[in-house]
Amino acid sequence: MKTRIKDKAEGTFHEMKGRLKETVGKLNNNEKLKAEGTIEKVAGKAQKKIGQAKKVLGK
Repeated sequence: MKTRIKDKAEGTFHEMKGRLKETVGKLNNNEKLKAEGTIEKVAGKAQKKIGQAKKVLGK
């Protein structure tokens, strides 16, 4: 599998996982879990962008 496709897929996975953690944290009033979810969501978005940049650069 090409790295750009892998980066985009893993980024999407981490973004969804982060959103889930955020939601569970909000429902349970768990600020730590909510913050972890936010961080993971942002990291997932960044990883997706890296995959998109690799596509543009042809890597």
